[in-house]
Amino acid sequence: MDKRDLSRLFQERIKSLLVRSGENQSAFAASVGIDRSALSQLLSGVSTRLPRVETLLNIAERHAVSLDWLLGLSQDEGITGELRPSMEIEEGSDNFERTLLVKWHAEATGSKIRYVPARIPDLLRTQAVVAYETSMVHRDPAAQLSETAFRLDYNRQPGTDMEVCMPFQTLRDFASGCSIWSDLSRKVRLEQLNHMAELIDELYPSFRLYLFDGRERFSVPYTVFGPYRAAIFVGEMYLVLYTTEAVLTMQRHFDGLIRVAKVNAHEVAGYISSLKVS
Repeated sequence: MDKRDLSRLFQERIKSLLVRSGENQSAFAASVGIDRSALSQLLSGVSTRLPRVETLLNIAERHAVSLDWLLGLSQDEGITGELRPSMEIEEGSDNFERTLLVKWHAEATGSKIRYVPARIPDLLRTQAVVAYETSMVHRDPAAQLSETAFRLDYNRQPGTDMEVCMPFQTLRDFASGCSIWSDLSRKVRLEQLNHMAELIDELYPSFRLYLFDGRERFSVPYTVFGPYRAAIFVGEMYLVLYTTEAVLTMQRHFDGLIRVAKVNAHEVAGYISSLKVS
């Protein structure tokens, strides 16, 4: 299912909720915390972009439907959604992946998200770095930019709580233009480091980045979405764990990385600013 199909399905489900509510557009919009013009845009289908996470949660809660149904991931309208097995492999196109991320982040709102990125955290990347990375793996840069914007928008909302932990060697390699970054210009790398330091300062303390020594500890990239699921990134797909025991195990692994961090969250912006770009 591509982005247009997802948008069309979301539009149809909003329309059905509006009809069912018996409210006019102004009252419906007010009940879910948006203005009438924003609702009109959602109903018109002019844009294929989904609304903010907060809006999705408000719609689902106010009208007693599941996020799976609202986002087109399920035909089950019930608030509990479909029963899931203890483990799944989720894969698909960029648009499908982004829809999953919206759902997972929305469900974790109000609880802590723990994130070990594969490289530079998605929400901290500049447009130039996104374009460079997607060119290497032949992915759609527009979809990746949309994902970056979504993650940043999510972390700017009140009440969010995200911890990120990664090896400091990743940032050193980036700053010096080593490894996969060898073809990225000095100017782009410097802009990325400055952008990253500024965002970390802006988002702290609701967003906290820690740096550990990759020679002492190893981790695959993964995200733990509160108590609900752990999604391990394995290239073009996610291995998703749902059992309480599995999620707690991943939480403990992440907390172990935090405990051995060499650069703590309040120091990271300064550390990034101090990296020399060759």
